[in-house]
Amino acid sequence: MQTLNVALGDRSYPIHIGPGLLGQTQWWDSVRARPLRLITDDHVARHYLAPLRTLLGLDEAAVRILTAGESQKSWEQAGAILDWLLQTHLPRDGCLIALGGGVIGDLVGFCAAIYQRGIDFVQVPTTLLAQVDSSVGGKTGINHPRGKNMIGAFHQPRLVLADTDTLKTLPRRELLAGIAEIIKYGMLGDRAFFDWIEAQLDALLALDAEAITYAVHHSCRMKAEIVARDERESGPRALLNLGHTFGHAIETHTGYGAWLHGEAVATGLCMAADLSARLGWIAPDDAQRCIALVARAGLPTVPPAGMTPGDFLQRMALDKKVAHGKLRLVLLRAIGEAVVTADFDPAKLGETLASFCSPQADPRVRTPAP
Repeated sequence: MQTLNVALGDRSYPIHIGPGLLGQTQWWDSVRARPLRLITDDHVARHYLAPLRTLLGLDEAAVRILTAGESQKSWEQAGAILDWLLQTHLPRDGCLIALGGGVIGDLVGFCAAIYQRGIDFVQVPTTLLAQVDSSVGGKTGINHPRGKNMIGAFHQPRLVLADTDTLKTLPRRELLAGIAEIIKYGMLGDRAFFDWIEAQLDALLALDAEAITYAVHHSCRMKAEIVARDERESGPRALLNLGHTFGHAIETHTGYGAWLHGEAVATGLCMAADLSARLGWIAPDDAQRCIALVARAGLPTVPPAGMTPGDFLQRMALDKKVAHGKLRLVLLRAIGEAVVTADFDPAKLGETLASFCSPQADPRVRTPAP
């Protein structure tokens, strides 16, 4: 087991990473005496709800099980949860537990942020993507038909408990989606880590315990350091959105859930690398190296068939990084060195969009495998 700390003064919190953590009582000492409510989804509940309920002494009334899927990140579901919290009389000193992947973590964190003007919550991520990214940093939110994660709040958890054993029951597609976020960390800020991912990709895909624990720990360490410097994304934290402006456009266009978040980000990473090369910021060989790693991981490298450059531009105009009417993108100066910039040639962006959206552009898989 390894522990990291997200250093945010009186809002600091630990991230515990390793196998078998869910069954160990010591991690819950800080909250177990408080009124608790646990929210999970039906997929996760089959595997991990019963032992956690027993460990925490929760009755059925303290647990809410949602249908799994991105569609749960909605105003309607948030309202239903808030109504449930009020009906069950959760007091302000209560605590919510988010047991599941990024959808559950984002939704539960958002409800915790606004219920009685903010209560504590605990992240128990059970997917690779949530363990390496979405459970850390306090970004919470829901989707809107006009844009991904457009409604939300910054609200830090009190604890993140990443039990890597939960990845053993993860569907293959969900595992690959998490690999995309790991690749992102190497591309945006650590070339040596990118090299390591290239060398250890087969071990990661095979869920080798040592490789997975290292990848989760290293990714969380990188994110924790960035969040500690820029909690509310006024500066360097935006680097964590490498690939996301393109990826969110894909998710919004296809309808939330048709593509997993990590799948859309994977294609976004390829598009960001391609545009960086067209701008002359990185060598074409480095862009191809990034795209090749995404492809080796079994992730989509091009957008869904039928998506046009106009579709991208329409949805990218609503990106949260747009400032003073100008689109800002996270691009590469090198593998391991990302920048947030509005200083790029729009014609080059048009070339990237045209290249990736053309039916003849690339024979690679266009849609995620079911």
